[in-house]
Amino acid sequence: QVQLVESGGGSVQAGGSLRLSCAASGYTGRRYCLGWFRQAPGKKREGLATIDSDGSIIYADSVKGRFTISKDNAENTLYLQMNSLKPEDTAMYYCAADLRDKWWLLLRGGNYWGQGTQVTVSS
Repeated sequence: QVQLVESGGGSVQAGGSLRLSCAASGYTGRRYCLGWFRQAPGKKREGLATIDSDGSIIYADSVKGRFTISKDNAENTLYLQMNSLKPEDTAMYYCAADLRDKWWLLLRGGNYWGQGTQVTVSS
């Protein structure tokens, strides 16, 4: 059973930065794709970035150039570095995992989800 635990959320002023972490366990030896998503109140869930087991990455246009996804395979941890944050980035942020490809994960979501971490950006 894959388990995902996010951390690193918080409150920041516009223009600031945050780094989110997602500790993953339970998928040793399997080629999972991992990704970051967010959902603001009253809005649909949005895929932000995904990375496959070979390290290939895709980004949603809304965060390209501001957010960077990365992973530490030795620590089984996924990261999302968020720079130049805007008030519209305020949302609950989730990590997810899936055995299908990174495009499927970005567009459809994953089989496994973390509990989320709140990011609030003030103007």
